[in-house]
Amino acid sequence: MPQGVILITIDVEDWFQVENFKPYISYEEWPSCELRVHSNVREILSLLANFGVKATFFVLGWLAERLPELVVDIHRAGHEVASHGFDHRLTFDLSSQALEKDLHRTKTILESLGVEVRGYRAPSFTVSRELLKLLRKTGHLYDSSLNTFRLHGRYGYLEGASDLPFKTTAGILEIPVSNLSWGKWVVPWGGGAYFRLLPTSVFIKGVRRILKNRGLYVFYFHPWEIDPNQPRVPASWGRRFRHYHNLAATKQKLKDFLAAFSGERFLTCSQYLELVEKGG
Repeated sequence: MPQGVILITIDVEDWFQVENFKPYISYEEWPSCELRVHSNVREILSLLANFGVKATFFVLGWLAERLPELVVDIHRAGHEVASHGFDHRLTFDLSSQALEKDLHRTKTILESLGVEVRGYRAPSFTVSRELLKLLRKTGHLYDSSLNTFRLHGRYGYLEGASDLPFKTTAGILEIPVSNLSWGKWVVPWGGGAYFRLLPTSVFIKGVRRILKNRGLYVFYFHPWEIDPNQPRVPASWGRRFRHYHNLAATKQKLKDFLAAFSGERFLTCSQYLELVEKGG
């Protein structure tokens, strides 16, 4: 297995498409919501370019249909474009037939824009054995939908799986997001709200420990997390806290994170897949 590697992954969804706000914003309202994702992605592309880092962008098909230039910009900047499903419906909420249609539809939309789609990440990490079989059937080569933190109510679960990449029985590579382990305890350390909540210095120390023990760190975040001026949704206090806390500081935290690991090896998920297949 390749050693000393960091994978930066971005789940490309807009502020109104997140799972926390589904009780407040219906799918029917999406077309009337302000699209802010493209300007946020442009900022991320600029930030990554400044550090010479290539990343994997898991893009919603719904956004790719409306903002094809978003996909083109990501691709032209030398990053990988992968699938995040069509409209962020949890895989658990779809029948097998509907899920297969969703996977095929999104892959087709993205590839019509001149990119090769090899990978997929399920909304809210809703991984399952059925999903992995359907990914293989629809021509995907890897998945990054496993989060081994078990105290989150929406995350999927694969019996016996660790947070190290492994070849699934479906024949594709699973690339889990990274977490810290203390004995039997798993502490979420892959990014997202956990990255925004923790002091940057503490988060970096945890990442260094993961790299030392695992040789690989997989990080994720969302474009809306660098956008403190996004519209406010009148959600419950807990949902608002998880979504809005520390947005104004996230861009600087990302800069500090990338600077701290500037000497490490950054790869896209597809590049990592190729290394694994070559035994590098």
